[in-house]
This record gives sequence, structure tokens and C-alpha cells, in this order.
Amino acid sequence: MSYANQGYAQPVGNLGVDERASFIVRTYLHLFGAILAFIGIEVALFASGIAAPMAQAMLGVNWLLVLGGFVLVSWIATRAAHRSSSLLTQYGALAGFVVAEAIIFVPLLFIANTYAPGAIESAGAVSMMGFTALTVIAFVTRKDFSFLRPFLMWGSVIALILIVAGVLFGFDLGMAFSVGMVALAGGAILFDTSKILRNYPQDRYVGAALQLFASVAMLFWYVLQIFMRMRR
Repeated sequence: MSYANQGYAQPVGNLGVDERASFIVRTYLHLFGAILAFIGIEVALFASGIAAPMAQAMLGVNWLLVLGGFVLVSWIATRAAHRSSSLLTQYGALAGFVVAEAIIFVPLLFIANTYAPGAIESAGAVSMMGFTALTVIAFVTRKDFSFLRPFLMWGSVIALILIVAGVLFGFDLGMAFSVGMVALAGGAILFDTSKILRNYPQDRYVGAALQLFASVAMLFWYVLQIFMRMRR
């Protein structure tokens, strides 16, 4: 019995060439739309002067509370985007996630803009070049990167433990941690791209864009930290 007869969307890997191409184009258009929305929100916050008091307020709060709230929003948005067949729900999840990312980035961008001029632009350029290179690798090789899943899971757990420990005990995780997180984000981009080319249901291109956006945001976060450390 076909997926269509069962009422389920087919995995991308089962689609014809034209349908697969349409899914991929939709996914990346939504991804770049999310990136542009993120940039637009940040520009609006900084241009309006809201970013400075927002950054100071967030820096004055226990970072674990901010991190916990972000993780909760991320979990809800990702779950909704991947499980709901409603496009409206998927778009709402993507929009909520972009807004949450934009808010949590404010303190880091404020510090970078104040103490490391030019670091934001450099980190943005490097992040996009890295994302493009990894995407090309996934598309050209057509390799199944699902074997990265356990490494990404364990890497994420270890990273979260180190971040929490750093907040609780007040120590700097250092350049090595940022480099390691860039590698983890790169692995996530390869894994996500491979999954998008093979396993995503054909009606979840918004969820696929959300997944890629999360990995790109993490890559940018730690590339920016590297540039900030280099310019101290």
C-alpha cells in the first residue's frame, strides 16, 4: 500500500526527481527566510536602542534560567514543526524559534559590537562559508551521515554539562570548547542535510528548515565567540 493511500507523506528519498527538488528548494528558501528574519529582528532591536537594556537585563539574570527557557522553547518549536501536519502550526513553530534565537543572541551580539568591532560581520561570513561548504559536501557525495547521530547526541550532552558547570562554578570554557562546538555544529549540518535528502516527510519542509536554522545558529554563535577571543 502506498503512503498516499495511507494518508502519510512520503519520505523525501522515495520521491521522484522533480518532487525531491521541489522539497529541497522549499526547505532552503524557508531557511534563508528564517536567517533574514533573524537578521531583521537583530537590526531592529539594536537600531531602536532596545538591545542595550535587554542585554544588560539578561546578563544580570542567572544564565541557567535563560538557557532553560530557550531549551524549552526550542523543544516545543521543534516538536511542533516536525510532528504537526498543519502548515500554520509549522510556520508558527519556525517563527517562535527564530524570535527565541534572536532574543538569546542579544547579549552576545551586544558584547561583540561593543568590545570587538567587526567580529559579527567576520563570524557571519565564515559561518555562511562553512555552511555552504558542508552543504555542498552532503549534496555532492550523497553520503548517509546518519552514523553521526550518536556522536552528536553525546557531544551535545557533554557540552550542556560543561556549560551548566561553567555557569554554576564561574569558569571560562575557553577557546578549545568553542572550537569543539564549531565542529559539533558542522557535524549537525552534515547530519541534518543528509536526513533532509533522505528521510524527511515531503510535507515537513518547514521543520527541515527549522532544523538547519538551529545548526547554523549554533555554528554562528561559537564562530563569533572565537573571533571575539581573537580580538581581545
